[in-house]
Amino acid sequence: MENQEQERQSFSKHLTQNEVKDRIIFFSYTDVAPFFEFQEGRLFFVDVTDSLGKAWTFIGTFYANPKVGKYVSIKCPQFSSEKGLKANDEVIFTERPRRESDAPWKKFNVIIKRNIRLFGQDIWRELKV
Repeated sequence: MENQEQERQSFSKHLTQNEVKDRIIFFSYTDVAPFFEFQEGRLFFVDVTDSLGKAWTFIGTFYANPKVGKYVSIKCPQFSSEKGLKANDEVIFTERPRRESDAPWKKFNVIIKRNIRLFGQDIWRELKV
């Protein structure tokens, strides 16, 4: 029997300096297509729960640009500020199992991992803020 945790799908991104500054995360369309139904220019909600159990709602938008291709932006200004996100932090979205009482959009758990240097070794650890 497979572990339920392994069956869940996720997508992640190492943040750039610009994403941190603008408090927005950009994903390639191919990274997030299995999770959302898109209509160009329309907003969609991304409900997440952080590692401390706090609920957040992010706003996402799908774009198709002839020069850079299809991509998705997820705005998370308050989350970014409160968590103190930095360039190179990894933000991981893991899809939560859906319940009948849930809203029609998907919900996710979000984990932030930060690289720290300890005794000359790079260690990725979960940020609990």
